[in-house]
Amino acid sequence: MEIYVNGEMKVLQDGSTIAELVSTLGYNNERIAVELNKEILPFDQYVSKTLSANDRLEIVHAIGGGQADELIIAGQSFHSRLLVGTGKYKDLNETYLAIEASGAEIVTVAIRRTNIGQNPDEPNLLDIISPDQFTLLPNTAGCYTVDDAVRTCRLARELLGGHRLVKLEVLGDEKTLFPDIVATLEAAKILVADGFDVMVYTNDDPIVAKQLEDIGCVAVMPLAAPIGSGLGIRNPYNILTIVENASVPILVDAGVGTASDAAVAMELGCDGVLMNTAIAEARDPVLMASAMRKGIEAGREAYRAGRMPRKRFASASSPIDGLFL
Repeated sequence: MEIYVNGEMKVLQDGSTIAELVSTLGYNNERIAVELNKEILPFDQYVSKTLSANDRLEIVHAIGGGQADELIIAGQSFHSRLLVGTGKYKDLNETYLAIEASGAEIVTVAIRRTNIGQNPDEPNLLDIISPDQFTLLPNTAGCYTVDDAVRTCRLARELLGGHRLVKLEVLGDEKTLFPDIVATLEAAKILVADGFDVMVYTNDDPIVAKQLEDIGCVAVMPLAAPIGSGLGIRNPYNILTIVENASVPILVDAGVGTASDAAVAMELGCDGVLMNTAIAEARDPVLMASAMRKGIEAGREAYRAGRMPRKRFASASSPIDGLFL
């Protein structure tokens, strides 16, 4: 039977009790409170209370003051603000090790035709990147038309069993890989209307970013620099303007080269960074993935802390009173 716990669907055996559910969720030794169908359930009823199909439960516990600093996309919470791709690694083992070192919870995957005649025993990306461990983000990399991008998303939804979260990119040309904004806007409208949760790659134009948000995209992803260039953020003031005017997550996508680039993006107030080449083409991809993780975390902490104001002249750290003169 299906029930809902804190808004998420769970499948349980018929006749399961609250106590069995709590045990399955690992809350045996924690102080919790349970609300069943909007009624508070006393602790001494957990063992005897049998669940029914479509029951809705809220399970809460006490935490320290303050708000958890989580990235929320399409209603789902993530602890990591680093999103990574899966291309350009030397093999699947390196791919997995780098993703693991990055701490990423969202991983992009490209959708491609199967190679007819390929040995079915050859390793598959989904064998090492399990949907049970990661949130997969199918993308439309390599699509140059609205039709190709929309078809790719629909095939991804079928491939992944109704998956709604996708990354949309419609490219303008093969040399720059800049987005075709007119086509991107059109494809976004189609996909949002079709029920997709669209994270969208775009340029660093604040006007376009707002238009994509107004269409209904769940996250807007302006480029820092051309895809795979490693140039870092070329126009921080545009990125800052996008962030300041957004009510959906803003994630830098493309152009990051090293950990300091990722930190700068986070210090500007971006909600996250998506990268692939910067990790995969490093001399040591696994070590770079770890560095990117730390850069994201440091940049986010610096943004939350609030940097000191810039000053034209020096300001002494120590008081001058009491000097020996």
